Amino acid sequence: MKKYNELSYKDLKDVCSPNIFNFETTADVENTKDLIYGQDRGIKALEFGVNVDVKGYNMYLEGPTGVGKTMYTKHYLYSKASKEKVPNDWCYIYNFDEPNEPIAVSLPAGQGKAFKDAMDNFIKDIQKDIKKTFNNDDFEKEKKLIKQEYEEKRLEILEKLNEKTMKEGFQVKSAQNGIYMMPVIDGKAIEEEEYDKLPASVKQEFEDKSNVVQELIFSALSEIKLAEKKSDKRIEEWQSNVALMTVNIHVNNVKSVYKRNKKITQFLDNVKKDILKNISAFLEEDNPKQMPQQMMRPPKQEPWLNYRVNLFVDNSNLTGAPVIMDSNYTFQNIFGRLEYENQYGTLKTDFTMLKPGLMQKANGGYIIFQAKDLLSNPMCYETLKKVLSVKEIGIDNSMEQRSSMLLISLKPEPIPLDVKVLLIGNSNIYHTLLSMDEDFRKLFKIKVEFEEEAEKNRDNIQKLLKFVRSFTEQEGLLDLDREAMAKIVEYASKLSGDKEKISTQFGEIGQIVGEASTWARLRKIKSNYKRIC
Repeated sequence: MKKYNELSYKDLKDVCSPNIFNFETTADVENTKDLIYGQDRGIKALEFGVNVDVKGYNMYLEGPTGVGKTMYTKHYLYSKASKEKVPNDWCYIYNFDEPNEPIAVSLPAGQGKAFKDAMDNFIKDIQKDIKKTFNNDDFEKEKKLIKQEYEEKRLEILEKLNEKTMKEGFQVKSAQNGIYMMPVIDGKAIEEEEYDKLPASVKQEFEDKSNVVQELIFSALSEIKLAEKKSDKRIEEWQSNVALMTVNIHVNNVKSVYKRNKKITQFLDNVKKDILKNISAFLEEDNPKQMPQQMMRPPKQEPWLNYRVNLFVDNSNLTGAPVIMDSNYTFQNIFGRLEYENQYGTLKTDFTMLKPGLMQKANGGYIIFQAKDLLSNPMCYETLKKVLSVKEIGIDNSMEQRSSMLLISLKPEPIPLDVKVLLIGNSNIYHTLLSMDEDFRKLFKIKVEFEEEAEKNRDNIQKLLKFVRSFTEQEGLLDLDREAMAKIVEYASKLSGDKEKISTQFGEIGQIVGEASTWARLRKIKSNYKRIC
């Protein structure tokens, strides 16, 4: 007598009839590029989490390896992000008030590149036009006139000085290395040899008067120095006045395009002041001949280098919001870095060497991390929590500062951060973080679960069929007929360990489809070989 719970061997195996399919080969099935099935609950949670625009609603995607978490997430995010607004570009510009604290500037996508190009052209044009302006005859005439007035003033001071010193028995003469005095006897200045022959009493008289004469000379030298400064200042003011019109034309051209951006407007005002202060640098020769000893010295800082723009994040080529995923989990690659270059044995840097990381590139969109890889670098995980909490991101150079070499660093202005983070991992990592890290539950409030099996019903079998169709197309494999597809269903059921379910282990199913295609090709090659023989 058969017991109630006794099963025959036929009951232990799931058998799928090929007749449930109405195609000759999978090539007849529409390719929907759908590479996932049986994850309805996880998909709904993912879609909900992505659409929640509130701080702390980042997501943790949980599930075993091979069930399509990463694949579907990328596909869904690309689809959604393509319809969203392209985020702004970000640039860094020089801070004239605090040179080590570059200023962050936000511009609509594409305008960052235009601003950089505009300033590059500005530098070229201003260098050329200032030289052209100062190469005219009027400027040289005015410059000579001011110098002539100074020379006349200098001679006048020396004449008055000579009148005063003659009363004390000394005559003064001007030389390249200063002013020197000569004793006068009988109205004639005597040389050092004649002075040495004078009686000691006469020498003493001259010595006593020399202190008074020296004071007169020092006073005259101060007057000459003051006159020289006034002359130089007049030349600088004249240079500035001559250059002002040229500089204003170029600055105003750029300013008119970005007049609504206060940071750029202030930057351009500072650029104008800096040019007028450094006119002499713009008038120097482009390639002056340098002596061998000069070649060893670091070059002078060229003022126009501070007028450049560092196009930090360029979104001009984006369509929609960014979706970022990478396999390089170094700190600098994720959060950005400040680069250095070796110049004459010294490590040098400036604001143009600020480079973005994955987080800055993902700003305004989405970024996907593999939890295991991220947590392998605790500093990356801690910094990620910090920037998500404060909703802004800068460049942290603490890694470089730990080196034995003292480096000059920068502290760039932080950029506001608006990014949705998706962590992908298994349940062990999720529950460990949930129980041991209070910050995790505050920042990752959405859990998305992907299952490793699904109900074996007609709908899911059709989705499995679509997966196989898409997979063979993507990998360039042979198409399956109905009998082969039925075997795939049986195999999926066997993987699940339940005849009422099918596995969602897409990696395993894809592997068996790939191996079957390879065996089929090999058999076809051998068959053709036999016919030839």
